[in-house]
Amino acid sequence: MELSLTTRTVAGHTVLEVGGEVDVYTAPRLRERLIELVDAGARDVVVDLERVDFLDSTGLGVLVGALKRLRTAHGTFGLVCAKEPLLKIFRITALDQVFPIFPTVEAATERDGSGSAS
Repeated sequence: MELSLTTRTVAGHTVLEVGGEVDVYTAPRLRERLIELVDAGARDVVVDLERVDFLDSTGLGVLVGALKRLRTAHGTFGLVCAKEPLLKIFRITALDQVFPIFPTVEAATERDGSGSAS
């Protein structure tokens, strides 16, 4: 399966929409795109996983790396995920305690204290 990456801006956040499978073969493309975004000045990044069908440990590592990169840059990083199979992966690995995970892009981009900008 191919990986699709689309970027848009929502409420001052850079939203990276990811589609397809994130695995050992496609994760490097995701890593490169996230690095490009941060290097270009993005500081409030949301990765939308709603169109992701599969996520392996390599993909999880890319997301952890992006979180660390943004924290170092004094930025914010959030995930959008409402798919139970993916949420289960985050729970099993305890990464649901590391990442802010939101059900929608709108929830992730709120600036009233409940979104990733806080």
